Amino acid sequence: MAPFGLMSAGASFLAKSFGLFSNVSSLARCVSVLPAVKTFSSTAGAPPKRPLNGYMRFPKQQQPLIVKQYPDVSAVDVVRKIAQQWRALSPEQKQPFEQESVVARAQFKVDLQTFKAQLTPAQTAALKEERRQRLAKRKAIRRKRELNNLGKPKRPRSPFNIYMAEHFEESKGTTTTGKLKMLREDWDKLAASEKQVFIHLSQDDKVRYKNEIQSWEEHMVEMGREDLIRRKETRKKTAPTKKAPVKGRKKSTVVRSGKA
Repeated sequence: MAPFGLMSAGASFLAKSFGLFSNVSSLARCVSVLPAVKTFSSTAGAPPKRPLNGYMRFPKQQQPLIVKQYPDVSAVDVVRKIAQQWRALSPEQKQPFEQESVVARAQFKVDLQTFKAQLTPAQTAALKEERRQRLAKRKAIRRKRELNNLGKPKRPRSPFNIYMAEHFEESKGTTTTGKLKMLREDWDKLAASEKQVFIHLSQDDKVRYKNEIQSWEEHMVEMGREDLIRRKETRKKTAPTKKAPVKGRKKSTVVRSGKA
């Protein structure tokens, strides 16, 4: 049986996927808010998508049935019920889903080769750059999640961030963007004496961060995670050794003329 942590992670992933399937209207609203990014896939056609494995094909088939049978059950409970059904299946019952996955992977390889064959060198380079950026973004997200799990202190807030947190709810804007715009305008109108209060709070937050990050980094060194430290310890610079004077050679004295 798979570990409980792995099962929980899979359940949460499937819950997010089903949440997208079951709430299309909210997904459309989110997409409408996102800025348009010009990428290779949007200009020259996207490459074929990787096929689902056997286990992911089973929830895709069972999810509408479970939702219809249990309309008041949350998405997480739906995933749990589907996972229980999958574990209860025999190898013979799982075989059709596995076979579909094998056929889909074979077709995916053919489609991918066909897609790459019609690309120009510039499009191939653009596709590689997109993949590199996508992997770098995933890596940054995983690293940030790891740092949060390890309890890394939050960075100090700026004076404006502190002001925005205290006055966000009472801002006049109707949307988040409008509120931020109004808060920026109100901040610019504040007198220097009024801003001084938030500047002091920001300075105190910097002291807090400095103490907490130092303690956290010491703890990371004890755990053997020096790779998570901001800057590595500087090596001690050895003082230059003085050369011993050679025997039998007198020091030459230089006589400088001129006014003292």
